Amino acid sequence: MGFRSLFNRSSAGAVQRKTPGQPPGTLLHTGEKKLDAMKLTVHDYDANRYESFAVDALDPKAGYMRPSSKTWFQVQGLHDLPRLREIMNFFELHSLVQEDIVSVNQRPKVEPYGDVIFVVGRMITARQQGDETELKSEQVSLVLGKNFVLSFQESDDPLFDPVIRRMLVANTRLRRHSIDFLTYALLDNLVDHYFTALDFINETIESMEERVLEQPEPTDLQSIHALRRDLIFFRKSVWSLRDGVNSLIRDDSPLISPEIKIYLRDVYDHLVQVIDSVESQRELVFSLYDMYMSSLSSRMNEVMKVLTVISTLFIPLTFIVGVYGMNFNPETSTWNMPELNWAFGYPAAWGLMLVIVASMLVYFKRKGWF
Repeated sequence: MGFRSLFNRSSAGAVQRKTPGQPPGTLLHTGEKKLDAMKLTVHDYDANRYESFAVDALDPKAGYMRPSSKTWFQVQGLHDLPRLREIMNFFELHSLVQEDIVSVNQRPKVEPYGDVIFVVGRMITARQQGDETELKSEQVSLVLGKNFVLSFQESDDPLFDPVIRRMLVANTRLRRHSIDFLTYALLDNLVDHYFTALDFINETIESMEERVLEQPEPTDLQSIHALRRDLIFFRKSVWSLRDGVNSLIRDDSPLISPEIKIYLRDVYDHLVQVIDSVESQRELVFSLYDMYMSSLSSRMNEVMKVLTVISTLFIPLTFIVGVYGMNFNPETSTWNMPELNWAFGYPAAWGLMLVIVASMLVYFKRKGWF
């Protein structure tokens, strides 16, 4: 199973940033243009009615703008700043909120701004692309008002399709409750994707562990470092969102009813579980690095052992060859290498060397050296 991370860890030179000295609230889209045109979808509903349709611009006289309406405005694509500014100004969003929405490298957070609550989260998903599974990260911003929710995402990925399918069913809790329940449902959907991504990372760690034990390759070390960076990124995103959800539970806000806080506690509990899983997987990745280095050391030891055995075998053979390489004339003295004139001297030398090699191999085998 291939591993490919797309966690938007752009190099420092590729990240767009606001020019120093520009006033707060300056709109600058810091992400990529992922859609040809921005999409604005209106989901208007109550317990017995649900309508979903695309619009080019918001109409203050439309039925979905009535005070008794519960409406979700889903914005996909953040590159069209003039049109995006019209939408945000229509709801009189604070300039700092507008800046954070189009700046897609924000830390997940929850902040109250007057009569709205601003939520920044990060959608992390795992998707199969051929033989590889990709990890994707995308900033998602939510704005909760008295009777509306605004959602902003960079692409048109069907991140919130599960919530939309639930909205199609009449008289469900999502349709009956106030608009803050929809905010909970969107956050809960965000967190549910974390578990799917964690399952993929866990499978990747297990397959990499098997590969490292059997046949470690230099590319495995790169994958281990990539996994470590991804888990650090994952942890930062989830940890910050956990603190934000905790503030929604603890702070008194007229936009969050006590009944919905019970559901938000469940989201908080899931985020704690995700953080625990991330910490466990980080430990596994660190152990993978130790395992990789141990496997390399073991392979090196095996190679060195074979080379040492070969070298040891040739030591006595080199000694014998060196002795019989000396040019002493046997005619001068009977002590000067009489084997040189022996008819079986050459075969005897080979026989002696073979006997020595065989004896050493038997000895090494009995010692368990190979």
